[in-house]
Amino acid sequence: MPTRHRLLAIAVAAIWGVNFLAIHASLEQFPPYFLVALRFALIAVPTILLVPRPDVPLRWLIGYGLGFGTLQFLFLYWGMASGMPTGLASLVLQASAPFTVVLGATFLRERVSGRQVLGILIAVAGLTLVGGSRAQVADITPFLLTLAGAFGWAIGNVCSRQAKPQNPLHLTLWMSVVPPLPMLALSVAVEGPDEIADSFTGWGSSTAVWALVGLAYTVVIGTIVGSGVWTWLMARHPAGVVAPFSMLVPVVGMSTAWLVLGESVSVGELAGGAVVIAGVLLASTTARRVRRPPISPEPATSPVAPPTPDLARR
Repeated sequence: MPTRHRLLAIAVAAIWGVNFLAIHASLEQFPPYFLVALRFALIAVPTILLVPRPDVPLRWLIGYGLGFGTLQFLFLYWGMASGMPTGLASLVLQASAPFTVVLGATFLRERVSGRQVLGILIAVAGLTLVGGSRAQVADITPFLLTLAGAFGWAIGNVCSRQAKPQNPLHLTLWMSVVPPLPMLALSVAVEGPDEIADSFTGWGSSTAVWALVGLAYTVVIGTIVGSGVWTWLMARHPAGVVAPFSMLVPVVGMSTAWLVLGESVSVGELAGGAVVIAGVLLASTTARRVRRPPISPEPATSPVAPPTPDLARR
């Protein structure tokens, strides 16, 4: 992998880490369910008008949109709105990697190596440590909601893998067509028209300005630029080479949340986070096999006979 491609992968991880800060800013102004609908509607409208629909089975396109777009962000935004710290959310969401391995083995009959099983067990132990530490100081419900968001991401991964698109970026963009209507219906039913209308007031406040900046960042930088570059890298390099760079996301997410929001994590949460990252890295990479050149038998020639001119020239 060339150095410039590594720098691009690091840049995407940084973009996605800062994205949690942008989500936090948007949630200060908009209710969570409506924010999910608004986020994807802003991508869906130009996608329908300008981007050709990917030639994939409709069930996998809808499944990708429901898993990755709807369930992931429904529970992530709900969890963050309910009190999940921004930086910690960026860490817990990485549980999507071991979830993906489990779902792939269960429904796609993919082979799971002993290395992956060990990585999953380590990641689960780390999440248990994070959840236990969180339960001692706050309600554990936001943690469980964020974990459910990671499971939704894993469902989306399995569906996108089954779709096998020729142009992955088109599939990513068309996935955004799925969430707006169900999320808008859920928002109207649960949050209510009055709360939605109230979120469009007070535009002169700094909170509203930063909410719009955060929304713009999430749509343009986080989704279109970040996902576009990541898809470009995944198309040119093995997944096992590119995927580990996503482990930088919680590092950036937790660092920016500490710098900007003053969030802090306990020793138990920090230790659990390190264990989670180690487990995900182990589960998402494969051991390198050393390929040895085949040993060809020596030609049965007489030890005293000199080589013929033809053989000498070969």
